[in-house]
Amino acid sequence: MKTDTNKLNPTYEIRQNGKTVLRSDCEFSLPMIFNNLTGRNFAKKSEYHDYIRFIAIKEMGFTYGEIELVKNGEVVAKGHITKK
Repeated sequence: MKTDTNKLNPTYEIRQNGKTVLRSDCEFSLPMIFNNLTGRNFAKKSEYHDYIRFIAIKEMGFTYGEIELVKNGEVVAKGHITKK
């Protein structure tokens, strides 16, 4: 997969186990989704666990474990999708 290196129009990806699960040229959506996946955007653990169970795993295709936020081919953040 070719990665866009244009700094004015960056390409973002969220990867798991070396595979791209989500990809976008929008500079806001994937960083926000990454924060959702790592629990940063949830006040209650129950909300986070529901999001992971019903959206991230069933709808997006993620599994529990490490994920990476990638911008123009460079890893800019790492996190974990957790059960607890």
